[in-house]
Amino acid sequence: MTYYSQHSKVWVSVDCIIFGFDEGKLKILIGRRQMDPGRGEWSLYGGFVSADEGIDEAASRTLYELTGLRNIFMRQVGAFGSVDRDPGERVISIAYYALINVKDYDDRLRQEHHLEWVDVNAIPLLYSDHKEMVAKARKMMKEKIKHEPVGFRLLPSLFTLTQLQRLYEAVNGEELDKRNFRKRIKDMDFIEKTELIDKTGSKRGAYLYRFNSKAYNEETNFRL
Repeated sequence: MTYYSQHSKVWVSVDCIIFGFDEGKLKILIGRRQMDPGRGEWSLYGGFVSADEGIDEAASRTLYELTGLRNIFMRQVGAFGSVDRDPGERVISIAYYALINVKDYDDRLRQEHHLEWVDVNAIPLLYSDHKEMVAKARKMMKEKIKHEPVGFRLLPSLFTLTQLQRLYEAVNGEELDKRNFRKRIKDMDFIEKTELIDKTGSKRGAYLYRFNSKAYNEETNFRL
């Protein structure tokens, strides 16, 4: 028996906004579309949802195909379904944003998929409503980073306080007072100072820190 035959069909896709942090700037992965419609236009990376998978599964699969990384931090941004958003067919897209450490990403995969890291403050015109997706994802991340340490997913396992401050400035789009920022960091038990020193920036060097997930989870549970 065929159900819903009286209704028109629509396509469902996922689009991934992948954020990375490199050279002191917040960046996203975009590329030129390799298919019609919109061939050659700048676009996010995405794909259609298969009949045998949920939308979260489709997003995870798409991210893995693109990055080769598993267990990526991923959150749903929302549904985008304007009638005329895709000139090819009636397509509803579920957007997700993800955070990855650029250094963990095999650059050969980036080249294979014809993608580029682009500064979020210098994004070119994007296909369809993809720029709207990026704007909403960035707004969500700015709110998220105020309450949860998601930014550490964009950093290497060992980082300097300067790197951490630059990350927060890049995400929030504003400069932070160095003294106040470091005072706040000292109050966070889950940001752990190591005895290691990074000397790439100066002869004197700077202490390296790391995120202690166990301490964070214990502190969060205590607050609850």
